[in-house]
Amino acid sequence: MKEGGYYFHATDDVPEVRKVFYDFIASVDCSFEAFVGRKIPLLYETKHNGKEAEFYADLLSHLLKNKLNKKGKLVLNIASRGKTTKNNNLQLALEKAQSRNKGREVTTEVLFNVQNHRVEPLLNVADYFCWSIQRVFERGEVRYYNFLKDQISLVVDLYDSTRYHNSDNYYSLKKPLTAANKV
Repeated sequence: MKEGGYYFHATDDVPEVRKVFYDFIASVDCSFEAFVGRKIPLLYETKHNGKEAEFYADLLSHLLKNKLNKKGKLVLNIASRGKTTKNNNLQLALEKAQSRNKGREVTTEVLFNVQNHRVEPLLNVADYFCWSIQRVFERGEVRYYNFLKDQISLVVDLYDSTRYHNSDNYYSLKKPLTAANKV
């Protein structure tokens, strides 16, 4: 137990704890989407001005853009991460998403709920999903991803220029990530 309560963090948890938490996630009725962005130096410097906050806002905007026409309210629990999750940067992500929304009317109210991962259990679940996907791209390791892939509805590798124009950079249950996605 750490200051602020119990929390799980895939990177830090021992394998036995990971197994229990993966079993828990598998029992939860949920789905997960991820937009992956490689930090390609030239692209990072030109498109994001070499700033982590702009990189984060751009990735978040892609996640949001297709959810702005769903009507109702969308509450996003966001893990607190320094400047990247400050209100003005989250607002920038929303504005980018709206501009990418191709002129369609925005009918969804988006609320950002920035939380410390030690007090918001949903963030622990998201961490495990992200870590599973990260392991595929960094190590070509699919065992953790395979455990959760039935709940991963979409993974988009935004900057995979070799597959971008054919939408081959979109992955789903019908077209899962494999060890070949290792960067």
